[in-house]
Amino acid sequence: MRNAETARSASGDRARIGRIGHWPVRWHHALLTLWTAAWFFVAERHGAVSWHYLKTGEELLFSQVPGGGLALYANHPELQIGPVSFLVAGLFAPYPAAVGENLAEAFMSGLGLYMLVLIGRAAADHNLGTGLNHRRLQQRVLVAGAAFIPMWVEVSVRFAHLDDVLALFFTTFAVRALVRGNAVAVGVFLALAMDSKPWAVGFLPLLLVLPRPALLRSAAWAAGLVAAAWLPFYLTHMDTLAAARFTIPNQSASSLRWFGVDDPDTPWWDRPAQMALGIGLGGLAVLRRRWAAVVLLAADARIVLDPSVYTYYNASVLLGTLIWDSIGQRRLVPWVSWIALISLYGSALLVPSDSARGLIRLAFAVGSAAYVLWWPQRPPRNKRRGREAEDPRPFPGPAAREHPSPAAFEPPPSAAEHGGAAGIPTFRRTPVPVARTTRVHLPGARSTTRCRPHGFISPARPPHGLARADR
Repeated sequence: MRNAETARSASGDRARIGRIGHWPVRWHHALLTLWTAAWFFVAERHGAVSWHYLKTGEELLFSQVPGGGLALYANHPELQIGPVSFLVAGLFAPYPAAVGENLAEAFMSGLGLYMLVLIGRAAADHNLGTGLNHRRLQQRVLVAGAAFIPMWVEVSVRFAHLDDVLALFFTTFAVRALVRGNAVAVGVFLALAMDSKPWAVGFLPLLLVLPRPALLRSAAWAAGLVAAAWLPFYLTHMDTLAAARFTIPNQSASSLRWFGVDDPDTPWWDRPAQMALGIGLGGLAVLRRRWAAVVLLAADARIVLDPSVYTYYNASVLLGTLIWDSIGQRRLVPWVSWIALISLYGSALLVPSDSARGLIRLAFAVGSAAYVLWWPQRPPRNKRRGREAEDPRPFPGPAAREHPSPAAFEPPPSAAEHGGAAGIPTFRRTPVPVARTTRVHLPGARSTTRCRPHGFISPARPPHGLARADR
């Protein structure tokens, strides 16, 4: 019972870190909300640049307009937007045009704030049992989030690209589900991301983090939902295939120019190369046990091979750096996020030369990919002290780590509930904390003995030397 009370107390202390008094709001979330509001009012005056694409697509798809319905993509290949995005855009259709735009902008800005909460929780869950300092994690999310918000407002308010917003939002949910060990949810959210914006296919390597049985189940859900969303358009109108060959101008600031691609429009090989490069780099990250870099690497592949240079593209990069700075590394200062903001957004505002801006984008993409893939990482605190992790995890998440809840420290109420014979006590093989005694010598006083928690063991198989340690 004492162990259960200790666990409940530690859990409660962790839940109260950073809160504003007794309110269920943390200081770093409040500051990020104010930061978002400031950027929102700056961008809203000239916002919703591309909202008309969502309105047009929603009307064509659901209002029985000639040339719409399942013939939408065959007749309007310029609408490179997934059907889920049009479905969500329909939520704002009943309102007057100006009111609907403002509501959509506020809605998308709120999604960005919630994504910061999700990533902070995912980082805390991923680092359970590693000696993580939760206050430092909150500071890291605050600083990285301050770099993320300007680019999020760019995509959600200034350009109002609901399709990109939903793709990144669902991808964040997929990361959260991955950390929690929910394989089905990972596949569902990745499918929704691809159903919102096709380029989200670059995030599929997140599935490779799962163990094989869970991987197959998750991939089946992803494939089924993607087919359900897109196949009706292709099966009823074969001209929909032409939408995949839609081209945009090859701008002079594109990094493609540095590869010698001077075509006026998108090369035929460009989109497949983007997807292949993003998936390949993400697979390499998973192979090197750096799955937190998957989103950043897919975004790098997108900006380095895209013929256009719109600033809202950088939102996917800043989401990738936010995930990496929060989950992939343990340094207090998330300098990768700020380097991304200064390099990509700062160069777009301050560098007049198109060629120089293209070179900066290329240099950032190559440098950040090399860093997250090969730069040596600082191990968790428990490994720096010479201790191995208690339970090697096949994939991230507290479920794989089997981190116990407070109720897990208490014995079962009856054996019958756990399959044992009546009256015969059986015990769950649930990890319980072990107390290691430490002798503390104080000058001028007798030595005292203090207990401190040390890892988790299974009660059915005590570790070697336990009796000596507790002696």
